[in-house]
Amino acid sequence: MPGRLAFRTLKNLFRKTSNNEPASQTSQQEVPEKLDSSLDHNIAKVKQALGNSADLVIRIIQIGPLNDVKVGVLFTDGMINTAALQDLMDSLINKMRPNDIHPSDNTNIVTAIRKNAVTVGEVEQINDVNTLITNVLSGHAALLIDNESQALSVRISGPEKRGVEEPQSATLIKGPRDGFTETLSTNTSLLRRRIRSSNFWLESKEIGRVTKTKVVVAYIKGIANEDVIKEVHERLDKINIDAILETGYIEELIQDETYTPFPTVFSTERPDTVAGKLLEGRVAILVDGSPFVLVVPSLIIEFFQASEDYYQRADIATFLRLLRFLCFFIALLAPSFYIAILTYHQEMLPTTLLISIAAQREGVPFPAFFEALIMELTFEILREAGVRMPRAVGQAISIVGALVLGQAAVQAGIVSNALVIVVALTAIANFCFPSINLATSIRLIRFGMMFLAAAFGFIGVLFGIIALCIHLSTLRSFGIPYTAPVAPFILQDQKDVFFRLPLWSMFSRPRLINQDNIIREQTNPTSKPKRQNRK
Repeated sequence: MPGRLAFRTLKNLFRKTSNNEPASQTSQQEVPEKLDSSLDHNIAKVKQALGNSADLVIRIIQIGPLNDVKVGVLFTDGMINTAALQDLMDSLINKMRPNDIHPSDNTNIVTAIRKNAVTVGEVEQINDVNTLITNVLSGHAALLIDNESQALSVRISGPEKRGVEEPQSATLIKGPRDGFTETLSTNTSLLRRRIRSSNFWLESKEIGRVTKTKVVVAYIKGIANEDVIKEVHERLDKINIDAILETGYIEELIQDETYTPFPTVFSTERPDTVAGKLLEGRVAILVDGSPFVLVVPSLIIEFFQASEDYYQRADIATFLRLLRFLCFFIALLAPSFYIAILTYHQEMLPTTLLISIAAQREGVPFPAFFEALIMELTFEILREAGVRMPRAVGQAISIVGALVLGQAAVQAGIVSNALVIVVALTAIANFCFPSINLATSIRLIRFGMMFLAAAFGFIGVLFGIIALCIHLSTLRSFGIPYTAPVAPFILQDQKDVFFRLPLWSMFSRPRLINQDNIIREQTNPTSKPKRQNRK
């Protein structure tokens, strides 16, 4: 009885706290403060809001034939294009005619300057302090005119940015070498260069109460599923967080399933990959400051597909894709099979091989499970150290360290030669996936399979595989089954799953993702290209 009363009290307390959260959030919402007609007053407001920030630059200029109009130019140091700013200042000072400064009609001076003086960048007319500060911090130049309660915001942003380079997380032999950068405008231009269609829409919004990060939702109108587009916007609009610094923030906040090791949102640095998925009817999410782009809905089969599969012949692409599936099972089950066979099922090995492995393990003081666990953890430590160290040093640590530690462990009698081979093969197979997210998931699941193999042998491994299949079948990505088109089985979509058939035969888009505009190829899908008769 006391326990039930305590539980009820905690439940009511949590309910009260939850009910009070919206009110507190509403009270913290900023009320827009209007601009004043005094230039000095407006500048003082900006300085006070930014705490006299060191990177805030304010220039006061006099324009007009009699220099009777005072204008304040505000911008953030290092966030604007200096050449464009110089052109703007020159236009204000030297190219304004008397009728432009004092128009004969009823047009106010702000509108007159906007029409006649501002010839560079995107111009916005604003009347509140909060928008003014946000634009200045985003790389805009603000024009405050004395005796006017409105201001102009000119987009002339030009911060230091990294050039377009080949992505490090998704390299290939044949295909484009460009990759996304941390600049949002560069990323959208890389997609626009590949999809030059008026139906390719980019919709922008700001997320993050403090960072006010710009996020772009990209899709092809008429191809993307309208329900998915609506769901993406709804989930993004529900995000109420102070900061968005990378796509990983959004990925975790919009995914269907949180407690799963498998990635249900696809992310990549390759523009050609994103363009291909947009043409299939998917929706992309780009975040300013991140070189990774999210694509939804996502299917598990996508993590076995590489962009290079579509840049070479179908037979070669099919072979490489089947090889990736083989690597998936090796990376997931090889240590578990080693543990299960040596612990419970020695009769499955040929006698000669069994005697050889037994001789190798004669001086090993640990059971097969702890032996494999030690080596797996050692390789994970080496892999993590190789990533965190500088690139040249990290490669030496990961390669030389693995060789030296493996040989030293064998000579010390801690592990056997057979296990070193198994763990090395597992580590190499783990690098065969085009997606780093799936490779990381397999590394995590592999330890669970090792525990099951140590406890129950092959019965435990089989139980783990069944549980894994059940878990995968329950996952959804924006309402789409994660295991489609295998479960549910869609015969028409099997042309690009385990096998990559010729492009002329893949005439339709995925049916679960796109239900309206399915046809991709307008020619007769039942006939292959005709051969030309030789004369």
